[in-house]
Amino acid sequence: MTSAALEHALTASAWRPLPGTAAELLRDLDVPPLLGAHLRLVHDVAWSLTDAVGRRWPALDFDTTAVLFGAATHDIGKAEHVAELTGPGSAHEPAGRQLLLRYGVPVGLARFAASHGDWADPARDTEDLLVSVADQVWKGNRVPDLERLLADRTGWGLAAILDDLAAGAAARIAFQQRYPVTP
Repeated sequence: MTSAALEHALTASAWRPLPGTAAELLRDLDVPPLLGAHLRLVHDVAWSLTDAVGRRWPALDFDTTAVLFGAATHDIGKAEHVAELTGPGSAHEPAGRQLLLRYGVPVGLARFAASHGDWADPARDTEDLLVSVADQVWKGNRVPDLERLLADRTGWGLAAILDDLAAGAAARIAFQQRYPVTP
């Protein structure tokens, strides 16, 4: 049964709703409300980012649906490594990938749980970089090396898009901070 706090994190306010399959999975796992809020916020930023990038560079080939699912589930391994919700650690990354695979999520979508923190790997594609950027900029964090990798694929002009997204960080952080680690 889903906690009331998690349900509120997944449905309250004007943030865009998570993809149905991602929201259902979070409810099934009854993830910590803080995690539900975080995933929703990163998804919301990823939605805005993919929309802006798609409009600015329509010839850039990337799978928006994959990016949005990846953003909505990238930290799902923190349901098993709860200490990493409020502290450092990367054990949630392979754990999240395995959790998604156990739930029948295709490998191509489960990968984001493991790849979002390792964006410097040359094997990362545009979708991986978009999820990694969304996971940083939601809180106003700018990572020049990561942004440069994405800019190399899109061309110049990405900074203005990320500036606009980063400007909303305070409201997103305030929303996330309303939710507890435990239900």
